[in-house]
Amino acid sequence: MGCEKGAFMVRWGYGFGVLALSLASVTAARAGTIAATVTTEDGAAVTDAVVFAVPVSGAVTGAAKTGKALMIQENQQFNPFVLPVQVGTAVEFPNRDSFRHHVYSFSAAKPFELKLFGGTETQIVTFDKEGVVALGCNIHDNMLAYIYVVPTPYYAKTDEKGQVNLSNLPAGAYAVKVWHPNQKAASAQSTDMTVAADGTAAFKAAVAMKRERKQKKPGAKDETDY
Repeated sequence: MGCEKGAFMVRWGYGFGVLALSLASVTAARAGTIAATVTTEDGAAVTDAVVFAVPVSGAVTGAAKTGKALMIQENQQFNPFVLPVQVGTAVEFPNRDSFRHHVYSFSAAKPFELKLFGGTETQIVTFDKEGVVALGCNIHDNMLAYIYVVPTPYYAKTDEKGQVNLSNLPAGAYAVKVWHPNQKAASAQSTDMTVAADGTAAFKAAVAMKRERKQKKPGAKDETDY
């Protein structure tokens, strides 16, 4: 009797596992994709634009992308220039230069200061509020970068062709938003659209841009040069 019960439990557990995998496969198969293209008003490709989709219902069901991300300091530059992260993400600030940096931000979304550090030191900041975080270095004025904190796991940034795909979106209505540090608008541009299961929805946005803000070539090497 005990053996029969044990065999039944094994079969039941196996069957449940197969069912769970099948349901997961069906869910994945019924996920939609947004194929986004971002250009300037003149039609030029916009690189490093953050594109993200926020469910109109307010319910975010996808797997969170929180965890750790990197904002590297190397060759007296921040890398990447634009880093999109989900609310709750911890960002590491490794210094790979042979001299020290002093990273700071006065942004409302996350004001912070990482005083002079270098070598094997690792600095970590958790970004817990949606919005733009502009970064600078108190030692090297040429350094500039942006962390854009989004409230959704459905996000990415455009490549050199101004293109990016947002994948594995549950079918439904979304506000698809675009942000770039050089845009004229104060906030992200938003467009409502519907994503169908097993489908790819094309999304195009033309962003009004102002004078380009980017990192300049390195100036003084370290704080001892001042």
